[in-house]
Amino acid sequence: MNLLLIRWVTLTAAILVTAYLLDGIRVTGVFSALAAAALLGILNAFLRPIALILTLPVNVLTFGFFTFVINAVLLKLVSGIIRGFEVIGFWPAIFGSVLISLVSGALNMMVQKQARRGPPEPRPSDGNVIDLEDRGNDRWE
Repeated sequence: MNLLLIRWVTLTAAILVTAYLLDGIRVTGVFSALAAAALLGILNAFLRPIALILTLPVNVLTFGFFTFVINAVLLKLVSGIIRGFEVIGFWPAIFGSVLISLVSGALNMMVQKQARRGPPEPRPSDGNVIDLEDRGNDRWE
């Protein structure tokens, strides 16, 4: 559950950054961005795989570039449903989907790297270290 919340926040941040950088994407507030991120995440989880399978021949012929069109259509779909989140035009949807993917991926990588580090492990002191030697046949002394 914690990972889902973190991904939702990173996708929200990616949408806000994209709206700041591109003229064709507008977000009226943080709550609109949160709602757009939630719906975009749901559509990416359920509808995107179906769309990728259905358009597989076109995707193969275009060397995977048709995936950008699928992402743009999903972004336009979200903008049609969520008030306060607006994508104006096809090209802003294409560039927006690419930018949202890049920013979201970078933020998720930073969060995962931080999560992997975790709290520092305690260092053993000299009195608590046991030095074992392998004596063969699964014997350690």
